[in-house]
Amino acid sequence: MPPNPKLSGLNLDSLCRLLTLERFSAVRSLNLRISDRLLSSVLSRLRLHPLPSLHFFQISLSNSNSNSASSFTPSATSYCQLIHILSRGRQYAEARLYLKDLIKVCDSSSLVFNESVKVYRDFSFAPVVFDMLLKAYVESGLVKDALFVLDNMGKCGCVPSLRSCNSLLSRLVKVGEVETAVQVYGQIRRIGILPDVFMISILVNAYGKLGDMEKARSVVCEMERNGIELNLVVYHGLIDGYCNLGQMDGALKVFDEIRQKGFLPNVISYTLLIKGYCNSGMVDKAEMVLRDMKQVNGLHPDEVSYGALINAYCQIERLEDANRLRDEMRNSGLKENAFVYNALINGYCKSGKIEEAEQLVKEMESNGIKPDLYSYNTLLDGFCKNGSMERAFVTCNLMLAKGLRVTVVSYNTLLKGFCAIGCIDDALKLWFLMLKRGITPNEISCSTLLDGLFKTGRLELGLKLWNQTLVRGLAKNVIIFNTIINGFCKMGRMEEAEDVFAKMQEWGLVPDGLTYRTLIDGYCKLGDLDRANEIRAEMVKLGFSPSIEMFNSFIVSYFKSRRPDKVKDALVEIQKHNVEPSVATYGALIAGWCREGRMDKAFDLFSEMKGKGLSPNTLICSALVSGLYRDGKIDEANLMLHKLVDKHVLENYGITSKTYCGHNQSKPNFNINLDGLVPTNIMWNVIICGICKTGKIENAKKLFIDLVRDGFVPDIFTYSTLIHGFSASGYINEAFELKGEMLKVGLQPNVVIYNSLIDGLCKSGNFQRALNLFNKLHSKGIEANHITYNTLMDGYCKLGKITEAFKLKQRMVEEGINPTVSTYTTLIHGLCVEGEMEEAVALLDQMIQSGLDPNYVTYWALVQGYIRRGELKEVDKLYEEMYLRELYPKRAISNRIMENPSYLRLDEEETTATNCKCVTVC
Repeated sequence: MPPNPKLSGLNLDSLCRLLTLERFSAVRSLNLRISDRLLSSVLSRLRLHPLPSLHFFQISLSNSNSNSASSFTPSATSYCQLIHILSRGRQYAEARLYLKDLIKVCDSSSLVFNESVKVYRDFSFAPVVFDMLLKAYVESGLVKDALFVLDNMGKCGCVPSLRSCNSLLSRLVKVGEVETAVQVYGQIRRIGILPDVFMISILVNAYGKLGDMEKARSVVCEMERNGIELNLVVYHGLIDGYCNLGQMDGALKVFDEIRQKGFLPNVISYTLLIKGYCNSGMVDKAEMVLRDMKQVNGLHPDEVSYGALINAYCQIERLEDANRLRDEMRNSGLKENAFVYNALINGYCKSGKIEEAEQLVKEMESNGIKPDLYSYNTLLDGFCKNGSMERAFVTCNLMLAKGLRVTVVSYNTLLKGFCAIGCIDDALKLWFLMLKRGITPNEISCSTLLDGLFKTGRLELGLKLWNQTLVRGLAKNVIIFNTIINGFCKMGRMEEAEDVFAKMQEWGLVPDGLTYRTLIDGYCKLGDLDRANEIRAEMVKLGFSPSIEMFNSFIVSYFKSRRPDKVKDALVEIQKHNVEPSVATYGALIAGWCREGRMDKAFDLFSEMKGKGLSPNTLICSALVSGLYRDGKIDEANLMLHKLVDKHVLENYGITSKTYCGHNQSKPNFNINLDGLVPTNIMWNVIICGICKTGKIENAKKLFIDLVRDGFVPDIFTYSTLIHGFSASGYINEAFELKGEMLKVGLQPNVVIYNSLIDGLCKSGNFQRALNLFNKLHSKGIEANHITYNTLMDGYCKLGKITEAFKLKQRMVEEGINPTVSTYTTLIHGLCVEGEMEEAVALLDQMIQSGLDPNYVTYWALVQGYIRRGELKEVDKLYEEMYLRELYPKRAISNRIMENPSYLRLDEEETTATNCKCVTVC
């Protein structure tokens, strides 16, 4: 404790007495010359009195803010004293406030910590301060200081709280210090702190970012064994980790486990899968997840779900699909956000539809969404790629007018645009304009301009620019060297490329995989496969993994060198190194075999490519059409060409299939299998499905017949769509005829088709025939699912055979199929119709105990049953439960039922239709 300071006219005891009596105004009027020694002495005396201590500290702060000669700033010791005093008095909010102030005025975490330790030992209280200090550093983003506190807390016998540890781990992961987070977790466990579900979710997320899903899995399993009840967030972390690695099978496995653990997947669960499929290039599967999310599980996708899918379609330039989803999003009551708009702008720009992209930017503004740098830079890039450099500069001026700073990214885009159209002089002028305006070119700027100079043959100027950038310190990096090497390779000047390669190593720069791939590609283009293989061997020796781009170069060169026999060796190598073929790989192979006249191999590869979910580009399709023409297969080439060009003619103009096939002569001779070559099948299946949903079954059948006549090869989804449409509309005999047609063409009906037939039989009053078909499923090699059982249970209930329906439920369980919400709802409705309300309520309890949440229809069936019996008190109880489960507003229900009990009565057909909507397959 510091010695008593001398006070003019007032001793320390009197001052402390005034403060203890809370005569703060009197203390202020004394106009004391406050020093740090006085402040520290008062706080030490009043350490058991938080309010007087706080007020005197505030008086000292007001003195420190004055301009008088006596002003001073409280020391770290005084701050620490006050924080300890406030913490002991449980005035944690004030303590945190002054702790944050201390962190701002003192940038040394060791000083703050050491002063806290001194005060702690002097006062002998408030160890919680160290935990607060740890969290304060975390919240201020000072993770290194937080780690210092964590490392030293143990020296004074203090242990951090679970919440502070979670905050630290979360912040470390957020700022990218993932490996540190994993190490800190180990440190926390060694201290003896047991993790909670929040900490586990952070750790799973950390391992996911590190790509170590095995560790993430082991943590989850360990926590489950230890009895820690995990939540959806943890499993979402696992799904996200697998999706980020492109391991969709692992993600789906976790997704299925969610249900097994008793959780219901929510919008986030499905959105993670959607993003995963989109990032893996499987956009159609991503949309199937969206449909499943809406139609099967009744969830409402949000802006993030739609945004991910719209962006993915834009990335692959399927703008019609992107806009279709955008319209669907709007119709569901959601509004586009900046991400969705930017995705569409990018999609239109990539497709060369700049006018539409520009219109979207204007639409953003009219809808109150401010276009950002990405919006304008994307538009800028679009104009540049289109060669509209004047409009690009107009966009730059517009950015400045909107208060957006034109960055080096914008200038790089303009440089790339000038270089792309060969206006290298304009690119040079822009370069010097950048320098004049104080925009420092970066590696991308340099490499873009250098690449442009090399492509236009201005090698000497390029080398001069390179020497200038060396002086600026920009050229001494791998990116610039790779650009120079690439420039020489593109001109076939391989000797000079190798000289630059040698100089790069002399300067201590380590070549990367791209450096070697560029040299290999250069030699492959010249047909010097021996030197290309030498560089490849050197590359592998240094530990660089062969890439698919490298193999693509060899494949093209093999075909060009008339050595197609070597292509097989390249494919073996691709498989050996576990490298996934790309669209470019298939393009090189298909084009090569087409030129060799091996259309059978080309189409086999095309089918294989489609089977892997890869979308063919224009070059691939053009190669196939050209190959067919060369092979004399004119009809097949014409049909494929029209499928590629006019795939939306039928939808837009109602033109018959004979017209869109391009001729009215004899049908093409399909001596090759065109099924799956292009997404025509998918497109026609969607159209057929849409017509069926409108109830125009005859039109759908007519379209189907016309398509088959013109060479369309229906798949199982085509038949499934039609059979469901006919069955649902009561044309059950026609549905069975279609099933017979399937068998004739070698397609085996699946459980979805049999479910449609059984449902159609039940609805048309042929229940016994439905039962007979159900009993034959096993002999056909078909396993019934919950939809099959639910459909038949509903049929029994409608016939009043409740006992038989329950027997079917028991059989379902014995077969290992878990009853669903629809199963219980169907049976509950059946019991209610029969007036068996006690049994219905008992079944509801059983449903809830099994981990299933009743839905609106479940309760509605019970409400109807009690209304029929006039037991309105029981109805009120049900409404209370519905309100608690957020199935209906409490006041709205109560008011309406009291005003008119019959208002809520649904007819039996409507309830059953709602209950059995899960039967729908399209």
